[in-house]
Amino acid sequence: MKPLIQVALDFVDLDRAIKVAEQSYKAGIKWLEAGTPLIKSCGVFAIKKLRQKFPKAKIIADMKVMDAGRIEVEIAFKSGADIVIVMGNSSDYTIKEAIEAAKNYGGEIMVDLMEDAANLERAKQVESFGAHYIGIHIPIDEQMTGNISFDLLKDVARSVKVPVGIAGGLNSENIVSALKAGAKILIVGGAITKSENVKMAIAQLKKAIDTKKPISTTLYKRVSLKEVRKVLEIVSTANVSDALHRKGWIEGLFPVIEGIKMIGPAVTVRTYPGDWAKPVEAVDIAEKGDVIVIDAGGVGPAVWGELASHSCVIKKVSGVVIYGAIRDVEEIRKLKFSAFAKIISPSAGEPKGFGEINIPIKIGGQFISPGDWIVGDNDGVIVIPKEKIVEIANRAMDVFEKENRIRKEIREGSTLSKVTEVLKWEKTIKY
Repeated sequence: MKPLIQVALDFVDLDRAIKVAEQSYKAGIKWLEAGTPLIKSCGVFAIKKLRQKFPKAKIIADMKVMDAGRIEVEIAFKSGADIVIVMGNSSDYTIKEAIEAAKNYGGEIMVDLMEDAANLERAKQVESFGAHYIGIHIPIDEQMTGNISFDLLKDVARSVKVPVGIAGGLNSENIVSALKAGAKILIVGGAITKSENVKMAIAQLKKAIDTKKPISTTLYKRVSLKEVRKVLEIVSTANVSDALHRKGWIEGLFPVIEGIKMIGPAVTVRTYPGDWAKPVEAVDIAEKGDVIVIDAGGVGPAVWGELASHSCVIKKVSGVVIYGAIRDVEEIRKLKFSAFAKIISPSAGEPKGFGEINIPIKIGGQFISPGDWIVGDNDGVIVIPKEKIVEIANRAMDVFEKENRIRKEIREGSTLSKVTEVLKWEKTIKY
């Protein structure tokens, strides 16, 4: 079996899935997968629709069967699926029943190895049951931690005779590694379905496969801790807020200068109204790329000005957040230093030395600990817990990528409500 690309249509709206399927098919992709979100939101009608639209394509139904093997795979085959996906975590009986049912419909079964079932022993077992394909699956929530490895794929591909597929975070940069690890079915989701230009995205993937040379990409990949700053430079605070389930916004802060991004771990300061001693002492503690976050009680007079900002510029501190007052904004704007504050005031207080540095604080409704990541732009300031920084950065990029695709569909003549089928997804009210 020659290596091939399978596009995973993980949409929740059928029209959008069909549109990408059409573009993918025209670009030479003949394996089309009705993703689990699509089947759950639209039912097996999604499988039937793909079968009708693409009679010569190989239609894969990602049913994620865990029980009632015969019943669930039968409804997928009856709807037009060629291959149905059953979870390796399900019981041996369920997998065997699914394989028996497939024989009755001339179909095939792919067993998806995920979580506890993602091991070589289980791969050999399901092959002995008669599985036609084995899929190695890196769950999307695991991808968001930056943990993408093809080690298991390599072990399984060497040890079984049936074709092995790989799903989870494939892009033009890492698809060659998956290919070299032994994958015959390269299951690609976001790198195609979130692309503004599906034809070009597929061409890039095919070029990487044909030449066996990775093609660098900024989008559709997940990063580790050392790369989160690059991601946060691309995404907006709005993207981050969505990734945080609409949380993290520090209310009441406004940018002193617009158009400048602020990103970095927090150096926290608690001071008293007008006491600027601890805020300026924090400059000495802060390192390159840090953000100084000051709790001044949300009132004046100013605890920060041009000279403190100038010190930060010299030290390459990323910015300052003041839950209180700032002054010298004209000079700060000339410095192009990223500052956010609640109040602008010409009057400064005195350095009395009250307060603390690098302790937990709460401002604008948000708890902030030293080392939590702060992101600021024209929309305001948001805080990301340090223990979740990798996951949230990756999820924010996922939001950004999805919006790119929606933006493209709007440019083609649609509207946001039509693209997202707002009426369909309005919350059902309980009486």
